[in-house]
Amino acid sequence: MSDPAGGDSLHRFVFEGAGIRGELVQLDATWAAVQEIQDYPKTVATQLGQALAAAALLSATIKLDGSLIVQVQGAGPLHTLVAQASSRGTLRGLAQWRAEVPAGPDLETIFGAGRLVMTAEAPGGERYQGIVALEGADFAAALGAYFARSEQLPTQVWLAAGAERASGLLLQRLPGADAASDDWHRVLSLAETLTQDELLSLPPRDLLYRLFHEEVVRLFEPEPLAFRCSCSRGRIEDTLRALGRAEAESILSDDGEIVADCEFCNRRYRFDAVDVAMLFTEGVAAKSADTH
Repeated sequence: MSDPAGGDSLHRFVFEGAGIRGELVQLDATWAAVQEIQDYPKTVATQLGQALAAAALLSATIKLDGSLIVQVQGAGPLHTLVAQASSRGTLRGLAQWRAEVPAGPDLETIFGAGRLVMTAEAPGGERYQGIVALEGADFAAALGAYFARSEQLPTQVWLAAGAERASGLLLQRLPGADAASDDWHRVLSLAETLTQDELLSLPPRDLLYRLFHEEVVRLFEPEPLAFRCSCSRGRIEDTLRALGRAEAESILSDDGEIVADCEFCNRRYRFDAVDVAMLFTEGVAAKSADTH
């Protein structure tokens, strides 16, 4: 196999005969696109980049045609963090803060008292959600606590985010693997030698060789990832219809138009009186283009 390229890709691998799987994600252009939308302070960007990498890793661990949302809600300076990864390999995310965000030393200092919410969404509207208290020194530790409390397969995550790249490594014991074997603890001890600089700078094959050259590792072809927002004019139209004609016309009366901004991509959707009338005209399907 040729050496997989780094950047905007997910790399799956398995430890032959050990009952352990892994994933390595690197986000370059995707991470740059998210940062172009909003000028995040460094301390905020670090948390958002790690959350994006985590969403990409975790979405690949579940067989779902839909999306996985990693969300943090807190009472502290950084009060909202959202990262979403879809089964089509697309990512988006945002963060909101109310005051200067410290660098640490733990998540409670950054987010205040908060919770970590993991939501899997299927196209038909089905949702599967897990919620735990936000605890730990960093985002990777919080995810480790989530997996431990939810009694899922033993899973460990390492995350890093810099100015140009967000990256993450995940290891997970496979279903049916021998729990009495020392393979899991041996591989974990090797992975614990990983540094943030290595996670952000080494090409995937080099990184895996550095950590696991004494193991038999099979690396699969990389899967591409990209930034893409799922907002559309059609979705905004559906929201306005659900709001109701009276409320929509009230907004028009006050503001002269209805304006909706997407916080994920900064796209702005405008609706004037004619647009709103079309939405509520019986028998008329107001199918608009997704650009405005």
